Amino acid sequence: MYPQRFIILIVLLLFLNVNAQTCCSGGIPLSNNIGLPNYEKGTLQVGLSYDYNNLNTLNEGSNTLNDNSRLRITHSVLLNTSYSITDHLSAEGLFTWVSQRRKITQFGNQNLDKTSGVGDAVILMKYNFNKVLGASSSFALGLGAKLPLGSSTKKNNQGITLNADLQPGSNAWDVIYWLSSSKNFDFRPSFTFSTRFTYRGTGTNNTYLENSTYKFGNEFQAFLGFSDEFLLLKTIVNTSISFKYRNAIKDKIDGFDLDNTGGDWVFLIPSFSMALSPNLSFSVKAELPLYSHVDGTQLTPTYRLTTGLLYRIKPRLKLGLINI
Repeated sequence: MYPQRFIILIVLLLFLNVNAQTCCSGGIPLSNNIGLPNYEKGTLQVGLSYDYNNLNTLNEGSNTLNDNSRLRITHSVLLNTSYSITDHLSAEGLFTWVSQRRKITQFGNQNLDKTSGVGDAVILMKYNFNKVLGASSSFALGLGAKLPLGSSTKKNNQGITLNADLQPGSNAWDVIYWLSSSKNFDFRPSFTFSTRFTYRGTGTNNTYLENSTYKFGNEFQAFLGFSDEFLLLKTIVNTSISFKYRNAIKDKIDGFDLDNTGGDWVFLIPSFSMALSPNLSFSVKAELPLYSHVDGTQLTPTYRLTTGLLYRIKPRLKLGLINI
């Protein structure tokens, strides 16, 4: 076995054996939206996306309860930027704005809590290894951090500070490990098989509700995807199907496990993108739950929709490299 493949195998085993953990399902989809593709040195990418997350499914363990009195909706605006420092090394940033609403309707009464504001951000450094998995393949590792830019002290109309899961920010630094691989095949070069893993080790908010501590559960996500490109009305389009597994452990408050947090989820993610110009692309995707098993009783995702634009600015060609 080649040394590079041996190192990759060890890294994969570390990712798969780590104790995966959680964060609330209604928050900003940070881990979902990092990992822009890597291009040649000097390439700048800027993406702007809108994400709608609807939670109207109440689960007890893996059983769905006949109760739709609780509704939670999260609107997120996501700004991605990535710059290729070299042909292999790139830096990426994800900045967010979020609006969250939680409505509970029972016995003719309605309770509504809502917040909005700048959310936490993510920075990620990635290194891409070409052809370590054979011809027409890529493998990349990333290490990053979540920056606590958002407020964690928003209050409701009665002046009461809202719980951590409704705050735009967490007031805690997280560490993020990221791994991605892809492979194209000779029988159809446009067909791509890809995998992606993210692990977020969360920090602790030491000033939660002024005199408590709060720690969101660590989170592990794994993606398995199949995609293909083809021409439609002289436009390059890309369609894909992905499966996502998410595991999150319980949150902690003052060092003790918090019930009704954490769980396991499996999602199906169909997506579609098209090139609007050589440097601009449009994409839309849905996230549909296939399986969920939560700790205790929790509101879990019903569906999520994400759409956005991605613009790529390539470096200028050097005149000496142009064949005339």
